[in-house]
Amino acid sequence: MRFSSLGSGSKGNATLVESNEALVLIDCGFAARDALERMARLGVDPAKIDALLITHEHGDHLRGVKTLAKRLKLPVYLTAGTWKAGASKLAGLERLHIINPEQRFEIKDMTVDPVTVPHDAREPVQYRLEAAGRVLGVLTDLGHATSHVKKRFGDCDGLFLECNHDRQMLAEGPYPPSLKRRVSGRWGHLANTQAIELLQEWGTDRLQKVIASHLSEKNNRPELAHEALSALFEADGARFQVADQFLGIGWHTLTRSKAREL
Repeated sequence: MRFSSLGSGSKGNATLVESNEALVLIDCGFAARDALERMARLGVDPAKIDALLITHEHGDHLRGVKTLAKRLKLPVYLTAGTWKAGASKLAGLERLHIINPEQRFEIKDMTVDPVTVPHDAREPVQYRLEAAGRVLGVLTDLGHATSHVKKRFGDCDGLFLECNHDRQMLAEGPYPPSLKRRVSGRWGHLANTQAIELLQEWGTDRLQKVIASHLSEKNNRPELAHEALSALFEADGARFQVADQFLGIGWHTLTRSKAREL
């Protein structure tokens, strides 16, 4: 299994995951033309994408979905709540698949688990994807890590993990008080410190790669997220990376986990 990002942050998010047989795109928060240009940069033939998986209806995840899905004739997988909340942006799509949170499904040789998360959307999910004995977690929009989230993503070999804001930058930044409360609340977004606490609880021995994702343009900086993660990966800085809003990340491959073979 391998993965890459078209870009991650306040202005748009999209993640590619490829197994031996399947290629899926998770979210498309970029205009379709921009998304296609970003795919070309990664050497991706968009005609080979098998499905578009949607996490929730916010614009930085949904913006380009309708145009891209129509152009490529892609099936779109999303919850009923996300469909209802985003119906005006998705009207006219024909290949819609309504999924139930916590009910796994398969796309060719890839097993997909849509996991319920606490976020201020209608019926949001994040995704756990498994193929050929490897597990990738995409966990980029949640206000806090529930016991359920900890259980469902605790066995990942690779992980996209939200590092949305630095608490001090948010507190001192330009957002109005109501928006600061929303972002930092239990239905908002993870702070750098919360992401680190979650990784500490899981332990990092199993993780081959962690991608700090969904950084706020106004309330975080890549060097702050990098500094936070580096404390956990001192012996091997190659095991973590901060996703860039404009460049995303290149392709990374997960090898078979030794722990799964025991």
